[in-house]
Amino acid sequence: MRIEDEIKQPTFRSEQHKAYINLAFTAGWLGQQQAAAFKPYGLTPPQFNILRILRGQHPLPATVALLIDRMLDKTSNASRIVDKLEEKHLVTRKVCPANRRAVDIRITEAGLELLQRIEDEGALTAIHLQNLSDDELRQLNTLLDKIRG
Repeated sequence: MRIEDEIKQPTFRSEQHKAYINLAFTAGWLGQQQAAAFKPYGLTPPQFNILRILRGQHPLPATVALLIDRMLDKTSNASRIVDKLEEKHLVTRKVCPANRRAVDIRITEAGLELLQRIEDEGALTAIHLQNLSDDELRQLNTLLDKIRG
């Protein structure tokens, strides 16, 4: 659906203004789609993001600082998210033997299995990027990279 119809605004000051509004609206829309996709699994998008980061590190541990550095949403509270994931037995947290001020965070087998289940059940395809061809996805990635400079 066109942005004009979505937000019921027939005109914009410029194409740049329209693109900015469209991008902001679409980011919010994708976030809502993602939240809905992860809800049946008892996860929020930031929790899913941390599990993905930890799976990429597996079997090596991660620190909170590493998680913050790699998270998609830099405003998320990584320590609190790890607390929630630990309560769900999806991650473990142990004091690092080499540096007692650091904490080693690892994904558990249950966490790995949950990520696999999410992927196997196609929860991520519910985010509607399948509406785009591979060429369109490459172009979109190029344009998004270009926006960030």
